[in-house]
Amino acid sequence: MSQRSRDLTEQALARIAAPDGEGARSCLTVYAEAARAAADAADARARAGQSLGPLDGVVITIKDLFDVAGEVTRAGSAVLARTAAAASDDAPTVARLRAAGAVIVAKTNMTEFAFSGVGLNPHYGTPGNPNDRTRIPGGSSSGGAVACADGIGEIAIGTDTGGSTRIPAALCGLVGWKPTARRVSNEGVHPLSPSLDSVGCMAHSVAACALADAVLAADSCEPVVPASLSGLRIGLLSGVVLTELDAHVAQRWQALVSRLSRAVRCEDVQVDALSVMEAVNGRGGIAPPEAYALHRDLLAAHGDGVDPFVRSRMQGGAARSAEDVRECLAERARGCELFERVFDTYDVLALPTTAIVAPTFDELRDEARLAAKNRLLLRNTSIANFFDLCAVSLPLQDGHALPCGLMLFGKHGADRALLQRAAAIEGVLNGGRAPRSLRSGVPRPPL
Repeated sequence: MSQRSRDLTEQALARIAAPDGEGARSCLTVYAEAARAAADAADARARAGQSLGPLDGVVITIKDLFDVAGEVTRAGSAVLARTAAAASDDAPTVARLRAAGAVIVAKTNMTEFAFSGVGLNPHYGTPGNPNDRTRIPGGSSSGGAVACADGIGEIAIGTDTGGSTRIPAALCGLVGWKPTARRVSNEGVHPLSPSLDSVGCMAHSVAACALADAVLAADSCEPVVPASLSGLRIGLLSGVVLTELDAHVAQRWQALVSRLSRAVRCEDVQVDALSVMEAVNGRGGIAPPEAYALHRDLLAAHGDGVDPFVRSRMQGGAARSAEDVRECLAERARGCELFERVFDTYDVLALPTTAIVAPTFDELRDEARLAAKNRLLLRNTSIANFFDLCAVSLPLQDGHALPCGLMLFGKHGADRALLQRAAAIEGVLNGGRAPRSLRSGVPRPPL
């Protein structure tokens, strides 16, 4: 009898428990018995010719900031683990995944409160990058990316406030998806910056991300059909997003532009609206004051127990007045209107996901270097959050040991169209080969 989901679940649980792997650092809570029961139920439906949809029996992980009934939502924090009350209900996103038959195998590690693009967590340890364990995974959805790349689950559900799905996806060789912010409910998800937070995912293909996004958004779960490349208009974002690229990223970006230009119409474009983001960030940005307002009491009572780098970033918003933040949000709204006009000319915008490949852990022991690397990891991805675009990162590896990413921006609300166009461009990057399908298993990479 078929027990495909149970087999994949046991595979995932074995990898979590493997002493020579990163499972203990990538997965903070393991739902072994519940996952086995969900997998067995999915296999029984399959044998009966029934299905709850395309995620039925698919093994997934969820980030440590989603509410699960009866559990404390830690958000990667040792303080919350000690002091917070247990959630009374599953987050709607978690409930939708369960209703779709998904097998939730674990809650995954993350930067504390999701406030860093690097992925370090001093409380629970930081999982090493699957391509080189001496390097960081990227963040804040660090554990989900490592788990997915290591074959612990086929889809990792995360959040993205400034790049938290796309950065670790790019550094770990995955597809990372950030929807238009209000597409998926943030209810029952520990907040960082309510103006910028969104719920996304990471997987090995655009198609898998599209299915997870559809379930999370309560949208149609029809398989994504790649758009036609004929007539597709790609704007290659220029300016600051192409500065300070390391040699790995610069080389692959130039090769990618040459390759894309042979298949699709591509043009360099500068976006004037970026000056609005620069001005707002020059005043201190939006995320720091919103994050500080949400965590003020915790920092006052337990600040010494918070990751010093995260604490410092939050406290950077302490002196900001409510009026100043309101003015910045008004400027942001004006910038969103300006940015939208770019999509009158281009279907998608393309740029490197990050300016650098994954740094080593040793490089980040110095606080100044940590801040500099964090800035370069977040710089390009945060554009999509500021202007409330949908965005996807596609892996660029091409045989190199260290992956990076091609990021595509789509118009606000045009999520399905961007996924279709990303699937077509994914085909170009893969040389026409179809990406790995769901429930086919994932080969374990060398440790």
